[in-house]
Amino acid sequence: MFLSKNHFKKLFVLSLLAVSALYFSQEKNLKNITKLTFGGDNAEAYFSPNSKMLTMQVTNPAMGVQCDQIYLYDLTQKPAESNLKLVSTGKGRTTCSFFMPDGKHIIYASTHKANPDCPPKPAPRKDGKYLWPIYSDFEIYEADLNGNITKQLTDSKGYDAEAVVSPDGKKIAFTSTRSGDLEIWIMDIDGKNLKQLTHGLGYDGGAFFSHDSKKLVFRSSRPKTDEEIREYKELLAQDLVAPTNMEIYTINIDGTDLRQITKLGKANWAPYFHPSDKKIIFSSNHHSTRGYDFQLYMIDLDGKNLQQITYESEFNAFAMFSPDGKKLVFASNRQGEKQHETNVFIADWVDSDPTELVNEDHIKKHIYYLASDDLQGRLSGSEGETKAANYLSAEFKKLGLKPYEGKDFIQNFEYDVKMNPHDDKSSVKIKAKNVVAVLDNKAAKTIIIGAHYDHLGLNEHHNSTLANSDGQIHNGADDNASGTAAVLELARMFSQNKTKENVNYIFALFSGEEDGLMGSKKLAETIKARYPNTVFMINMDMVGRLNKDKDLTVGGVGTSPILTDLVKKYKPAGINLALDESGVGPSDHTSFYLKDIPVLFLFTGTHNDYHKPSDDADKINYPGEKIITNYVFNLSNALGNEKAIPFTKTKTTTAKAIPKYKVTLGIMPSYADTKDGMVIDGVMDNRPAANAGIESGDVLTKIGKCEVKEVYSYMDCLSKVNSGEEHPVTVKRHGEEKIFLVKF
Repeated sequence: MFLSKNHFKKLFVLSLLAVSALYFSQEKNLKNITKLTFGGDNAEAYFSPNSKMLTMQVTNPAMGVQCDQIYLYDLTQKPAESNLKLVSTGKGRTTCSFFMPDGKHIIYASTHKANPDCPPKPAPRKDGKYLWPIYSDFEIYEADLNGNITKQLTDSKGYDAEAVVSPDGKKIAFTSTRSGDLEIWIMDIDGKNLKQLTHGLGYDGGAFFSHDSKKLVFRSSRPKTDEEIREYKELLAQDLVAPTNMEIYTINIDGTDLRQITKLGKANWAPYFHPSDKKIIFSSNHHSTRGYDFQLYMIDLDGKNLQQITYESEFNAFAMFSPDGKKLVFASNRQGEKQHETNVFIADWVDSDPTELVNEDHIKKHIYYLASDDLQGRLSGSEGETKAANYLSAEFKKLGLKPYEGKDFIQNFEYDVKMNPHDDKSSVKIKAKNVVAVLDNKAAKTIIIGAHYDHLGLNEHHNSTLANSDGQIHNGADDNASGTAAVLELARMFSQNKTKENVNYIFALFSGEEDGLMGSKKLAETIKARYPNTVFMINMDMVGRLNKDKDLTVGGVGTSPILTDLVKKYKPAGINLALDESGVGPSDHTSFYLKDIPVLFLFTGTHNDYHKPSDDADKINYPGEKIITNYVFNLSNALGNEKAIPFTKTKTTTAKAIPKYKVTLGIMPSYADTKDGMVIDGVMDNRPAANAGIESGDVLTKIGKCEVKEVYSYMDCLSKVNSGEEHPVTVKRHGEEKIFLVKF
């Protein structure tokens, strides 16, 4: 990302977007989504062997159902409440129903035998902790489709529930506390030959068989620390569990080969095998940074290729494939008439094209090479830049892409750089290389996806934020091997998939960005002559350091009236967006905006390693970059399907007068317009702020008596300071005011 030597980056003020609602997005695996139930709390719907019926758990006061009961649902009729038929006793509380192999019986767990009344839910806790009750009166029963109980399958002290039947009709798996802990058990279809499968401390439950009946998938909350173990045991003694930390596991039906599939954190649960038995669909809130949000995900059995399936509503869970694998049934809060209403939905299942799944290993491989010491920081015009350009060209060639011009992927250009900004005679000529490839779909429109691949080298051009760093390698992993790797992965996805998109794609990797957007200016000068149908440009610059709050800046949303809605619609779960309307910013999209091309700019923010030798590959958030790459893939597809992308000129945030100043504080300011002080995003080593003790994260409020409210007032205050002066600088740190004496 470009930073001039004499003043801060070009300013672009962020309009922070508070996204409270989840917007419908790209649920491309689900077609013809149909709502089956209407009101109440409906969940755990599972198919009959012939796929013509569902059995499900229902609570709906409007129907007179005050406590969970088991109902059949007739899928041969049009969706209606009248399709529901009570098959449990209507007494006690029931849960976890499943069809027997003959399709004429179901099994479910119920408390009715011990007490016909509905058992109470756990009382709310003062600490607000969410708890599940483990009713010790649950036993497992078999019933016919008229609701007549034909057999009691379990009869032991404690919890027996969550029973499912193997596809071959030979086994039943269930969860039980009969051993003193919540474990997975298995028995013959008639209830005989019980065997305990899991033995680790914690709640093992919600098991389902693979389609070949050889494995079980389940979710487990396994406490590890002394405090977690103590709390788990105390709650279990009260027939309670806290289902807030769960991961997905598999195990063979003989109890061997226990494997942990997910390591995502938070609650991962309600798993079910994909028809291939090579993947698992499950519900998770691992992505959530603000509040309650469960979405369906798919993951391979080796824990790779995590893929988000649902995007709409705050709750999606209990997914099950039909026996033929063509349908998916699940529970969701979507389309509810009341808050937290949960209904059952059915959809046609469409498998993903595996080539369209972002490969995190590919991204990591590219970044580790581009940010290696061997490339010496990829300075424009250097040997390291040439090595990087050759690598990028080879990657494009592997994909079968065609060059933008000439016989190879290199676009040569020249520019001058002043080695001393105060000396006009210090200019040197730089011979640099863009690397540009084209995916020609013979379409009427073309979209550019770009990023700069150059960086600071050994600080020859003096753009480092670290004092006395000449001669040190500035590897630029985030800036901008991260964006370059994302472009390479997108080039692979679009060129190797089975779909012929409605647009052509130009994959552009620029050099000379750090010296003033030189490479993108070169391409922008020729783009409309070669591709007059170019309708859009997406730029990724520093997308590798997604923070714990998952804050992502998307600039350029004002360059077309359709962009704000699209950017929000395709937002990945858990991402918190900050939207900037301006088409002008501190990176290469600016060159295309100035040619009247609509743009988007993705950026995960500055950090203490920005423009320093410490911006290395081991600090990249690879899962975060994977999310952003997939986001750009979906946005690109959506933009390609638009009939038109009209261009709109935006207010240039850099148009505000920037006062001249003679000193520097040595910080990286936040450009968010907070009005109550300016957040300091980074502090440069051996500069006035660092020397005085000011830290990243402090909120600057005053320089001397001059008040700072945001970046512009900060620059006004700074312009009033002369070199050599000392002034008190006031900041807020964790809400506490602190004053530092700073020598400028």
